[in-house]
Amino acid sequence: MSQSQTLPGAAAALDPITVEVIGAALSSIVEETGEALIRASYSTNIKERRDCSTALFDAAGRTLCQAEHIPIHLGSFIGIVPHIARLHPIEDMRPGDVFIGNDAYAGGGTHLPDIVLAEPIFVEGRLVAWTVNLAHHSDFADRGHAHIYQEGLRIPPVRLYRAGVLQEDVQELILLNCQVPRERLSDLRAQMAANRVGVQRFRALCAKYGTATVLAAGEALLDYAERKMRAGIAAMPDGTWRFEDVFDNTEIPQTLRLAVEVTVKGDSMSLHFDAPDQVRAGINMTYTALLATTYYIVKSVVDPTILPNAGLARPLSVTAREGSVLNCVHPAAVNGRVQTCQRVSDLILGALAQAVPERVTACSNSTCTVATFIGQRPDDGSLWVYLETMGGGGGARAGKDGLDGIHVHVTNTSNLPVEALELEYPLTLLRYELVAESGGVGRTRGGMGLRRVYRADADCLVRVDASRLRSQSWGLFGGGPGGHGGIECGPGVEFHDDRAALKAGQWFAVISPGGGGYGPPAERAPEAVARDRAEGVIGADTAQATYGLTA
Repeated sequence: MSQSQTLPGAAAALDPITVEVIGAALSSIVEETGEALIRASYSTNIKERRDCSTALFDAAGRTLCQAEHIPIHLGSFIGIVPHIARLHPIEDMRPGDVFIGNDAYAGGGTHLPDIVLAEPIFVEGRLVAWTVNLAHHSDFADRGHAHIYQEGLRIPPVRLYRAGVLQEDVQELILLNCQVPRERLSDLRAQMAANRVGVQRFRALCAKYGTATVLAAGEALLDYAERKMRAGIAAMPDGTWRFEDVFDNTEIPQTLRLAVEVTVKGDSMSLHFDAPDQVRAGINMTYTALLATTYYIVKSVVDPTILPNAGLARPLSVTAREGSVLNCVHPAAVNGRVQTCQRVSDLILGALAQAVPERVTACSNSTCTVATFIGQRPDDGSLWVYLETMGGGGGARAGKDGLDGIHVHVTNTSNLPVEALELEYPLTLLRYELVAESGGVGRTRGGMGLRRVYRADADCLVRVDASRLRSQSWGLFGGGPGGHGGIECGPGVEFHDDRAALKAGQWFAVISPGGGGYGPPAERAPEAVARDRAEGVIGADTAQATYGLTA
């Protein structure tokens, strides 16, 4: 629908400067709501690791703007507003209504810990937009992952607030199903506070420029993102490229083969994924998770400056067989879907490297290494849950080395400072270091993985969700593969079926994979090899045998 059809008279008053100013204001709103959520939250996963996201949607449920937080969270955002509209008539909504949801099949989510709060924004009695935020509630621990009913509480979009009044029975039902309800309550209140900021700021924007002008600018921004995406795709060569990789995970004994076929034709791009049937493990992806992953990685290759709104998706077609690992159906488990999303990101990079090699990195660590600890506090017997996600090696770039120890692709969380970890949980971090020899060799080397060694100061259980323990991140154009991830157990600790029981005083270590290298190792600058050797990035054998460094 064109601007003139949507808002007669408003589009004619628009000019590029007004659109740009309003676009910047929308970006400012989602960034401010994100900071409000982080500052008001209670759990370390949100206040320290920043595992949350915020966005604005128009009345039709199209993304106007998403904050620069976690790309995979878009998968939950793009699903929840349409689900709300199907379950709750728009004409029955009132200012102050707030909907909560997390379900992967009846709520538009991608996994259950990501709880979304969505609030309609009314101006002069008319619903004009939605403010939406998501927080990862690291609570549903020590559960099975054969199907979604084992993974936590499923919440369809229901009203948590009705006309500004808390629905206490709904909140109590949610908290009763949580292992650490005090954290959940405080984080839900922080999410509510963030939505309040979003509503106030958007209304203020409408008061300043006029509601019709703001909404027309939103339409113009969607069209602009589409034009930029089409222009970027049109600058690529036409053709079809296929890439395959394997997927291994701590949840499954077998290795899966995944593939993508990318076709560029004119100013549009289609991506078709091949994958085996969904499995009885938490690695399955919903279609919205596949969309969010694809949108992120294509944008990053085609033109990173494209606005993060729904317009960028218009030139893209994304398909995968229903019932497969990459497009699962009820009741598939999805808790660890981020592992598969990471592999999908690198699949697309592998295909696009054949078309635009200078824009693409070698394979990153290709996972999000997760360690989840759960236990009871010695002093009062209360449950505690701590979720840790580790970075790894970034893939080497055409002209630069890969970054060491970073989160990549659809995850963008921070690590937890050691001081915060040891203050809040009965754990001690004995070592936190980069892993020598873990970056793939090449003209530019891959980034190094990480090793974190934990000592339990009270009995607890640890569960690890990781990949690249049996496979390696691939290099490009002669670059070598990155190092494996791994698990190390101290005396008396046994790791079975993705988990281990720790007694007080025992230690346990998690190692994340390294990134792949780019280009032939023989072309690496001698001074760079010497620096790597001096800094312990590589050993003497690699320096001599691979790079020819004799001194």
